[in-house]
Amino acid sequence: MSQNIKEANLQITGMTCAACANRIEKGLKKMEGVEDANVNFALEKSTIKYNPDVVNIDAFQQKVRDLGYDVISEKAEFTITGMTCAACATRIEKGLNKLVGVTKAAVNLALESAAVEYDPGAASVQDMIARVEKLGYGASLKSEKQEDVAELRAKELETQKGKFIFSLILSFPLLWAMVSHFSFTSFIWLPDMLMNPWVQFALATPVQFIIGKQFYVGAYKALRNKSANMDVLVALGTSAAYFYSLYLSISSIGTAAHMVELYFETSAVLITLIILGKLFEAKAKGRSSEAIKKLMGLQAKTAMVVRGGKELEIPLEEVIVGDIIYVKPGEKVPVDGEIIEGRSALDESMLTGESVPVDKTVGDNVIGATINKNGFLKIKATKVGRDTALAQIIKVVEEAQGSKAPIQRLADQISGIFVPIVVGIAVVTFLTWFFIVDPGNFAEALEKLIAVLVIACPCALGLATPTSIMAGSGRAAEFGILFKGGEHLETTHRITTVVLDKTGTVTNGEPVLTDVLVAQGIEEKEFLRLVGTAEKQSEHPLAEAIVAGIREKGIELQDTAEFEAIPGYGIKAVIDEKELLIGTRKLMKQYNVEIDFVLESMEELERNGKTAMLVAINGAYAGTVAVADTVKDTSKEAVRRLREMGLEVVMMTGDNRQTAEAIAKQVGIESVIAEVLPEGKADEVKKLQALGKKIAMVGDGINDAPALAVADIGMAIGTGTDVAMEAADITLMRGDLNSIADAIFMSKKTIANIKQNLFWAFAYNAMGIPVAALGFLAPWLAGAAMAFSSVSVVLNALRLQRVKL
Repeated sequence: MSQNIKEANLQITGMTCAACANRIEKGLKKMEGVEDANVNFALEKSTIKYNPDVVNIDAFQQKVRDLGYDVISEKAEFTITGMTCAACATRIEKGLNKLVGVTKAAVNLALESAAVEYDPGAASVQDMIARVEKLGYGASLKSEKQEDVAELRAKELETQKGKFIFSLILSFPLLWAMVSHFSFTSFIWLPDMLMNPWVQFALATPVQFIIGKQFYVGAYKALRNKSANMDVLVALGTSAAYFYSLYLSISSIGTAAHMVELYFETSAVLITLIILGKLFEAKAKGRSSEAIKKLMGLQAKTAMVVRGGKELEIPLEEVIVGDIIYVKPGEKVPVDGEIIEGRSALDESMLTGESVPVDKTVGDNVIGATINKNGFLKIKATKVGRDTALAQIIKVVEEAQGSKAPIQRLADQISGIFVPIVVGIAVVTFLTWFFIVDPGNFAEALEKLIAVLVIACPCALGLATPTSIMAGSGRAAEFGILFKGGEHLETTHRITTVVLDKTGTVTNGEPVLTDVLVAQGIEEKEFLRLVGTAEKQSEHPLAEAIVAGIREKGIELQDTAEFEAIPGYGIKAVIDEKELLIGTRKLMKQYNVEIDFVLESMEELERNGKTAMLVAINGAYAGTVAVADTVKDTSKEAVRRLREMGLEVVMMTGDNRQTAEAIAKQVGIESVIAEVLPEGKADEVKKLQALGKKIAMVGDGINDAPALAVADIGMAIGTGTDVAMEAADITLMRGDLNSIADAIFMSKKTIANIKQNLFWAFAYNAMGIPVAALGFLAPWLAGAAMAFSSVSVVLNALRLQRVKL
């Protein structure tokens, strides 16, 4: 993505089916300056990539409204300090209105407040506070009671519930009248009044025009924009039944008082059933975004900060980079930061999935939403708001749920042309029945037309893919597997070869002391004390590993009298009047130390992937210490799982072949690509791809980023660098290679679920339309079937939330 391309997310209301989403998407894509646009019907959200020099968010919102839908904006109120006159208020107002994502800002000098409407996908409270402070004033959030999408969805649910109850009360007498007039149900008692056409008219009219108003409005907007959607089908079908019944009622004046041929109940019951379907759909949509709610719920709500020498408890949104934060035992860490005072164990299971608390002390980084178990910590905030690790995770999950898998494009294309085709089929059905099957029987032909229009609503088709993507990516996120997009969730199941980086991926990435060999006549504890004391002065990573390993054994180290680092060879030190040499064969030869008799044991250590260092005391060989980057406990099991899944496993490293093959042997990997320069890793991936293999590259370092970007699927170990995670398609938060198999398994489950959904959605319409056209489906039954199809697709997708990894 070029530097001047930005991304905006709009929350859209008013969509009724996939055709609506398709139309908005096409409309946005046609706008000048828009690179790409995705509209997700299930999430009711659009993601737009655009050039801010050419077009802005206001234009997108206007476009969506012109198409007959609406955009949700969040509202925030601020207390502003430092204003002295109207010019100050005007200056702040202008500054806020210029902020990307802000749709409207109003500053009140008298009340010292600012009210801002903004797109939460493009702007944040922190951005606004920062802008006001940059202008030379102070700003703080007045109220946390912002009307978010969840609240709006809850309101929508309540509205649909109210509509359904009102519609049900009025439709029930009409349904009663309809059911009781069949010959096999003639025993059911029916009040005479319900057979009166004007009573039926009085009951059906509020349902048709009050409850059904949304369908007329939706149909008008769609047709005005030269397209058609589900609302068109419903409005056409129910209107035909209602107005034909009204015509028959007027015709009956002065003749029979009772008419059983009326179709008022058809339109009323249909609308009631469709509203019921929408009620179920709204409930299911709410459940399918549970993963995001759970992640958001992990955040602390407030933070205890030190400002001006005082301790203040402030809302999380007001924390800024550089704030000093106090975190007591048992509290959540509010934001990402660095410990400047204190020591504690932190529960990071929310991020890594590991249940064992991690010890942290001064200089260590901590992550927002992790739990401080037992010590008092003083933390300096380094990342706040949208920059924190948790906010980034939420963003990745939202993007994955909002993006489209390639499999969905097919459903989108079909739903876009589906409605006009169905209207055509319905008209042909009507004409066939009226002129051929049952000539002159208008009522019969009309009934068949209505049934075709209703059974064909493409809701199930529109929901088939996004609900599965939402449920699948949400469930994967709970296990620390973050898919960056629906397309990656789909591609992962096609992987044939997994390429693993060695350091930090297969291994722990940190050298540890593994072997201590001591010459005869020398006590091991004394030997380790001297070695540790000498190495304590060295800044080499291997020296740090040796010192850490010796300290773990409880051996106290002293200070050296003399110390000298010999680059490329080792070190020389004097301790307790003893001269120590620690390093390579070359160092020993340089000082004429006899080592020929230990070379065999040293080579054996090196064959096992270890780095061995020789130690001489006063010119004589005293022992050997070996250091190695140890294999992760789970790596062997993970490789076995991948091979059982039929996948080829390759290890790629810049390390020497001997060490690489030793590590590979330990974990059961047979194919090794060794001594690869960082810039050569991407080329090696391309070579494998040229053989027709679908490659998943798994790495953790900056040097892995090019290979991660080139691979069909890049998987970054979450304990690695930000650059690697940015380049990857999937982030494995736990740093455990078992997550690779879990990600592939989750992908296969999700794709199977999508295929089930699409099959039943297609099959439902393919079977339903002919059945309705042939006259075997009453309109009210068609309405019930249509509602059931949408709900069944969503419920099937939600089964993914119970998948166990």
